Amino acid sequence: MAEKTLTVFTPTFNRRELLTRCYESMCRQTNKDFVWMIVDDGSTDDTKKFADEWKKNSDLEIRYIYKDNGGLHTAYNVAIENIDTELCVCIDSDDFMPDNAVELILNFWDKYGSDEYAGIVGLDFNLDGKVIGDPLPNQKTVNLIDLFIGKYDIVNGDRTNVIRTELYKTVAPMKVFPNEKNFNPHYMHLQISDNYDFLVLNENLRFVDYQSDGMTNSMLKQYKSSPNSFAEIRKLYLSFSGTPLKFKIKHSIHLVSSCILAHKLSFAFDESPYPIISALVLPLGVALSVFVRYKG
Repeated sequence: MAEKTLTVFTPTFNRRELLTRCYESMCRQTNKDFVWMIVDDGSTDDTKKFADEWKKNSDLEIRYIYKDNGGLHTAYNVAIENIDTELCVCIDSDDFMPDNAVELILNFWDKYGSDEYAGIVGLDFNLDGKVIGDPLPNQKTVNLIDLFIGKYDIVNGDRTNVIRTELYKTVAPMKVFPNEKNFNPHYMHLQISDNYDFLVLNENLRFVDYQSDGMTNSMLKQYKSSPNSFAEIRKLYLSFSGTPLKFKIKHSIHLVSSCILAHKLSFAFDESPYPIISALVLPLGVALSVFVRYKG
């Protein structure tokens, strides 16, 4: 079988019914120059059975990898370790791609892509066909850190990031803390964006279907159950240069709160680029940790 250009990887955990919709969207792709990699994060339903049937009955190149349950970021770690295509993109099991998404990605990369760029950033749409947030700036490239901290005059939303695999491998694997399953893999995208910009593709690359038990809808529980992970990501945020004071204060409060919940308060001072701000916001961090502990 000819070597593919793109890997679409899908972490999943007990979502076989939703995964079927994702599979059907893969079958409808107008360009088949991709591998669909299913990373099963310890499912106890019949995900494997269906994956085996899809592999037998589809002309898609499908790879199924089973691993013990560890959370989304550990599924990313396994996927990145096993991807061997030039490009890759994550499509969650509760989401799916428009029929022309792979074609859009590969045509765009063939025209503009090079080692100068991290990859492509495209749009996410709700199921009602509306873009999440605003379209990306009308320019050739954006930096994801600048996008995150609000340097562009747009309402930010979820985006789909197509990554050069070799760059993913420079920042993976993400740290794994015992009993913590909620470390946002966007951490790696921001690390990559510290050195590379992303090409802008103002097209829909993913339909998003938010689930009640998904990461987006359970933030307080995540803060409570994965404090070390959130402390790490707040430390990364605070390392960004050129951020406004309001940004530094907000994330210092969250850093202090997460460190208290993780029983390592000294981390908020020893590891933060702004230990004085951490000290000044300590009462607010304590208050937030109490709120998370009892509401999360």
